[in-house]
Amino acid sequence: MLISYRPPTPLTRQSLAQQFQAVGVRPADVLLIHSSLRSLGWVSGGALAVVQALLDVLGPHGTLVAPSQTANNRDPSTWLPAPPEEWWPIIRESLPGFDPDRTPSVGVGAIAEQIRTWPGAVRSGHPQTSFAAIGARAAELMREHRTECHLGEESPLAALEAVGASTLLLGVGFDRATAFHLAEYRQPVPPRRWYACAVLAEAGGRRWIEYEDVALNDHDFARLGADFERDTGVVAAGRVGAADSRIFPIRDAVAYAEKWFVNNRSRPAEV
Repeated sequence: MLISYRPPTPLTRQSLAQQFQAVGVRPADVLLIHSSLRSLGWVSGGALAVVQALLDVLGPHGTLVAPSQTANNRDPSTWLPAPPEEWWPIIRESLPGFDPDRTPSVGVGAIAEQIRTWPGAVRSGHPQTSFAAIGARAAELMREHRTECHLGEESPLAALEAVGASTLLLGVGFDRATAFHLAEYRQPVPPRRWYACAVLAEAGGRRWIEYEDVALNDHDFARLGADFERDTGVVAAGRVGAADSRIFPIRDAVAYAEKWFVNNRSRPAEV
């Protein structure tokens, strides 16, 4: 087990780049990052320096991807805590429609939001589970993201798997490893549920939509990730600043999770 510590000096763009290389980031990689800025320790330049350092390592042929999800764009009856029930109709009628250019990400951290707002960043069009990318293959990887497919075959996650991308967990655990969700879609009969959110209308304005998709469930991802790391040997662990970090191929993670779910999930619980 890695032991947490405080770096003896502030982290900089240059020192971060060296540590990203040491943990396994390579030039021309396609890299999906899940991150916690706070976990790194004191960074001179904050999230901006972190992204700059990643791009320095990836170089002009690499691509950096992050979740830019909007979990607050959903039916108010599912919020925790839920607002008063008498407010629900007003919220459904007034919640701004998802706009890839303007809607901020929620709950994915400062580094991911720095990537979303980067000049030239490309964001996928899903109103709840979008991704943002910068770099050589950004447009290609963000092109397809069907509303009725949060994290399945018609999403950037499948595109990332297809091109051999890796996931970097920077100061966060396997419970944040979105790649495992793709394996949920590949189960024989994945449980499904109804979703609702606000989107932009073709003629201007906004509209409220409902649709059915796989019931996403990450309650056991920490246990799944621990088994994946123990059994496969494809997870490289290291430290960036004060942050325990891991990097692994998405393709391997999805293949392992497909089999793991069959053996370890009897009655999946929706979250």
